[in-house]
Amino acid sequence: MATRAEPAVFEAVRDAVEGLQYNEIGRIIWKTVRPPAKKQGIVQVITAGTSDLPVAEEAAQTAECLGNEVRRTYDAGVAGVHRLLHNLDEIRRARVLIVVAGMEGALASVVGGLVAAPVIAVPTSIGYGSNFGGLSALLGMLNSCASNVAVVNIDNGFGAASIANLINGG
Repeated sequence: MATRAEPAVFEAVRDAVEGLQYNEIGRIIWKTVRPPAKKQGIVQVITAGTSDLPVAEEAAQTAECLGNEVRRTYDAGVAGVHRLLHNLDEIRRARVLIVVAGMEGALASVVGGLVAAPVIAVPTSIGYGSNFGGLSALLGMLNSCASNVAVVNIDNGFGAASIANLINGG
């Protein structure tokens, strides 16, 4: 698996290695050598907005490559919380959740308050105003009062998926 790979990198290597696959949104190149053992539960990936998709897809694709069943709920941030609530039954079935959000990062606390499972919060560098390259979201997530929320560094979808995989029996 290669993360943060731009399309030009994939184009340069795809003919050299048979069976390579590419997730353009998540910018991940991978090759399945042997199917990984399936894990016990579901990894649910949730984004606040569509701008968070590259980091979310990095997390989702990594988790899938590690053998996890992944469900996606995208564009369900606090500004459109009805989309989160509409999917709440499915979200609550997850064994571990990855919540990806920029701006102030509030979605991680909201999800943490709605579920009993571990929530891995991923702040993104996406945003405007006083986003400070993701620092605002990072600090908001670190200060969450939901006790089931843990935080990885800014834009670290790969790290979030690795931790989710361990929680999910990997």
